[in-house]
Amino acid sequence: MKPTALVSVHDVMPDTLPAVQGCLALLAQFGISRAALLVVPGAGWDDAGVAVLRELADAGHELVAHGWVHHTSPRSAWHRTHAALLSRNVAEHLALDRSGAIALTHRSRDWFTGRGLPAPQTYIPPAWALGRLRGSALEEQPFAILESLRGVHLREAAGAYRFVSLPLVGFEADTRLRAEVLGKWNRLQLRQARRRGRPLRIAVHPRDPELQLGQQLRAVLGLGWTPITYASLCPVQGTAALCA
Repeated sequence: MKPTALVSVHDVMPDTLPAVQGCLALLAQFGISRAALLVVPGAGWDDAGVAVLRELADAGHELVAHGWVHHTSPRSAWHRTHAALLSRNVAEHLALDRSGAIALTHRSRDWFTGRGLPAPQTYIPPAWALGRLRGSALEEQPFAILESLRGVHLREAAGAYRFVSLPLVGFEADTRLRAEVLGKWNRLQLRQARRRGRPLRIAVHPRDPELQLGQQLRAVLGLGWTPITYASLCPVQGTAALCA
């Protein structure tokens, strides 16, 4: 049996659509016909762009909410450090308090339904940074599944959330140092996925195929995967594909 993977294409915005389409074509070369598309709702979509998203959803790709504008101005020392080392000023939630983070998730989901697109069941914050969207705040936001760097939070029938750790690989390395660190991280995560028998999260950003880890990206895709959806992980929305 082939190993399973949650394959996602990040930062889907009007100006990245051509590169996103290129990533989907690359995935198809390796037999991956569907992916989760992380859509940034507040990025200035027009009717033509929304029509493209609808076509992609009709083709079997899963629409996922991904923040609001994918940009922020760091305020705290922690946020500035996070931006310098990891997020490059896209971690919106780190600039928000609890109520602001909850409001952003509702605004993000409402954007899809207001344009006749499938309502996402999954929310992945930019840079996987949930910020204050933790604890009881999870139950005040509208998504059944939330993803962070370490794994996914799944809503159960009673309304509470259960956390499941899942390995994650990524390839957004635009410097030599980032390529070295991320390449080692990816090898470790692959070993964990094999040892634990859990789905591997494969995160692809629009420019990844041409960046320094493009070859590693293709090698990982070539390992042979059965793609699954985020919605299938949740006992409320899907088939409870993950055990406790």
